[in-house]
Amino acid sequence: MSRRLFLCAALMLASLAGSARAGDWPQWMGPQRDGHAAPDSPAVVKLPPELKVLWRKKIGGGFSSPVVAGGKLVVFDENGQQEVVHLLDATTGAEVWSVPIGDVYKDEWGAGPRSTPLIDGDRVYVQSCKGEFRCLDMTAGSLIWGVSFEKDFGVKFLGSKANEGTSARRGNNGSAAVDGNDVIVNVGSTNGATLVCFDKHTGKIIWKAGHDEAAYSSPMVATLAGVKQVVSFTADALMGVDREHGTILWRVPLVTNSKRHAATPVILGDLVIVNSHTIGLVGTKIVQEGGVVKAVPLWKNKELKINLSTPVRVGDYLYDQGPGQTYVCADVRTGETKWQAPGFGTHGTENSSTIAVGKNLLVLTDAGELVLIETRSDQYTELSRVQVCGKNWNYPALAGSRLYVRDARELICYDLSP
Repeated sequence: MSRRLFLCAALMLASLAGSARAGDWPQWMGPQRDGHAAPDSPAVVKLPPELKVLWRKKIGGGFSSPVVAGGKLVVFDENGQQEVVHLLDATTGAEVWSVPIGDVYKDEWGAGPRSTPLIDGDRVYVQSCKGEFRCLDMTAGSLIWGVSFEKDFGVKFLGSKANEGTSARRGNNGSAAVDGNDVIVNVGSTNGATLVCFDKHTGKIIWKAGHDEAAYSSPMVATLAGVKQVVSFTADALMGVDREHGTILWRVPLVTNSKRHAATPVILGDLVIVNSHTIGLVGTKIVQEGGVVKAVPLWKNKELKINLSTPVRVGDYLYDQGPGQTYVCADVRTGETKWQAPGFGTHGTENSSTIAVGKNLLVLTDAGELVLIETRSDQYTELSRVQVCGKNWNYPALAGSRLYVRDARELICYDLSP
């Protein structure tokens, strides 16, 4: 082989290796926690009647979603006695290590962990239903540091004995957020530790904030009204906490039936949008007046009673599972419903997970159907629909052209290449 051909081949292999690492899905709702695939992700324009399976692996139950980074995949399940985190080779599905995190939790909805892990460099952060939070080394799964919500913060897990739907009843579902050198966790203590900011390397407490119980939502870090803050949808309120010091900047009480706040806040500029079955879809504007940060009600759509799903924003519109077995589009500026389409989810447990990729949306329903939809605000346009897994409440992970989907029995890697 000539030197020129050798260099071309080397460059091609380097390019292929780089593309294999492109488009990681390292945390809850993707690279930016907003339901969008990485910008370099290949477009998905059509789904064949049967997707190509690259590998499949038997796993235990849980609503925890898979995460992928650098060719490594983390999945969190249960084995009947314990909740267990596994590291797999994302290309082959081969297991590298597994580590038990805590005793298994089970209710009428199923067994297993409900919080999605977070990969950050050479560490992975995991959280059990009963409030065991761990930072593990990605190489061997060894413990770097950990805390117990009950032992360290007095948050007792009650399970079905609790009367209302906080994380102490249905499991610690919310997923931690890493920002810089810190990790922010929904601990849910009413004694000043709704949110706790830890040094992500050592577990040292940087600050604690709030007196609300945690619901099932995940925190977001953003700059609103010129102030960097953590936005949290707790069991009783929507609030913003100063990112550096942990001071509560603003708080809007949102008391709802069963305190069932599962959606992650959607943030656009200084606008924060949340939803639940009781309040519908609510938009709140964050402003600063005289050096004081305030929350101002902007709009409310009481009819869009979105229960569990988090909307995904594309441009000026939100896309999400709607009330009942529908999928909806709403105007982010006014909350107005633009269209509503039937045929999504299982009656009584309706939930869908949306990924924006290119000009289209990939929607995984709780019935295990993968639906490809055009991102249009004027009308619902379905391009393809295919069955990919069983009943689930799990967000899929899209890394490059590979889609990782799980239910209570299997983890499956699909190839979405044209």
